[in-house]
Amino acid sequence: MVLIVDDNQENVFSLKTLLDLHKFDVDTANSGEEALKKILKNTYSLIILDVQMPDMDGFEVAEAVSGYSKSKDIPIIFLSAVNTHKKFITKGYASGGIDYVTKPFDPDILLLKIKTFYKLSEQTRRLQEMDRVLRDEIEFRKRAESRLKDNVAELESILESIPQVAFTTDFDGNVEFVNQNWYQFAGRRDEFPQCEEGDIRQYIKTAIRAQHQQVNEVKVKKLGTEAFRFYVLYLTPVKHHGIASKWVGILTDIHEQKIAAQLLEKRVQERTTELVHANQKLEESNYELQQFAFIASHDLQEPLRKIQVFSNLLNEKYTPPSVQAQGYLEKINLSAERLRKLIADVLDYSNIKGETAFSIVDLNGVLERLLTDLEVVIRAKGATITAGPLPTLEVIPVQIRQVFQNLISNALKFARKDVPCHIEITAEHVAEKAVDAAAVPDGDYCRITVRDNGIGFSEDYAEKIFEIFQRLNTSERYEGTGIGLAIVKKVIDRHYGLIAARSVESQGTCFIMVFPVRQTASVEALEHLNI
Repeated sequence: MVLIVDDNQENVFSLKTLLDLHKFDVDTANSGEEALKKILKNTYSLIILDVQMPDMDGFEVAEAVSGYSKSKDIPIIFLSAVNTHKKFITKGYASGGIDYVTKPFDPDILLLKIKTFYKLSEQTRRLQEMDRVLRDEIEFRKRAESRLKDNVAELESILESIPQVAFTTDFDGNVEFVNQNWYQFAGRRDEFPQCEEGDIRQYIKTAIRAQHQQVNEVKVKKLGTEAFRFYVLYLTPVKHHGIASKWVGILTDIHEQKIAAQLLEKRVQERTTELVHANQKLEESNYELQQFAFIASHDLQEPLRKIQVFSNLLNEKYTPPSVQAQGYLEKINLSAERLRKLIADVLDYSNIKGETAFSIVDLNGVLERLLTDLEVVIRAKGATITAGPLPTLEVIPVQIRQVFQNLISNALKFARKDVPCHIEITAEHVAEKAVDAAAVPDGDYCRITVRDNGIGFSEDYAEKIFEIFQRLNTSERYEGTGIGLAIVKKVIDRHYGLIAARSVESQGTCFIMVFPVRQTASVEALEHLNI
């Protein structure tokens, strides 16, 4: 911007018009005081200053402008029609002007001078700006270099204090610093510790190519020794603007841990082999045991039938027997019947593994057919059974029927004598395999609840009731073998489900079962479980 300072409005107008025609940005002032105020507020590239002005002449204004740090480098062209003597021209140059033009003047010559000085002023201003930026950049770099030196010194101090081998390299992998532990493996700083397959230099080159941290397990030996030991080499980049400018290396001894891990791995492999053999023997033993239980149970049934037959013959042919003899015969028959049921339950328990075919089953149909088969017992007990809609699950049909049959029979058997038996069966989808899981419409699991109002039991025995041959009541009061709930538990385990019992004495029992809606395990996986 060019500032024209003149108290004559005609001069200002004519000169401003000339500069406007040549695309100069022009500002004007009518006095020296106004010019100084504008110079303090604005930035000008050239000042055209009239010498003869009231109050404050051009020389005084020029001296004031030269005294301001902001404006001291602004070029000033004096313009005068009166003060044309040599002494005024000399005074103009002395007060800070770079040219002195007397009137009348040639407009073209004046315009050339204005363009020249304006261009020089702009160049000077840009150079000063560049100089300022460069000075700031130099100062910034000095401070950054100082901080970097401090950081490097701090890093080297830290690396010197640690018990591991530590070193730093430049971005090309040339060693810059090593701590004292380095010399246990290398005689000089520019040497590298020897690895079983070379030296550490190859790992540094790999890290430089990758440009990110590298962790390598290496075998290194100390100077004066022949044995290689296990170490972990950490190579971490120190990045500046995303580029690794330095690398920090740490070599940590892991020999004892490595040897221990190898020994542990070997023992685990040995133990795994032993377990595989033991599992095979266990499977063979389980198969033989199942065969034995099946054969023994069948073989026991034949003499048991003879006991029952001959006991009935004695009762029929040699009647009337004595009261004592009749009591003995009744005990024989009762014991034989209990033994028959026990044998049947043992057969059921041993045969659970035999059926492995899962299929999609509507539990409503299973329950409906079961209740039809139990109709006589239910009517004799005066029991009522209510069931909400049951889902369709992927199950083993025969076994899931056995679960419902055992739980309903259990509820009928342990009904209170003075209270009508009521059994309630409900089902809902849940989010996870847990007894108390939240109910969700499309859950992957189904929770089925069988609740009765029977005699109940103390929850101290909630886990024991699922163990085989466990009875909470004597056989004289309640018939049974103690295998029914064990069968239920085993069937649910085969379905990857879970069961829990909750009860209050004299108020009833609630059995809660959780089944997967769909079975994802194969038959082979089920066989592997050995249940």
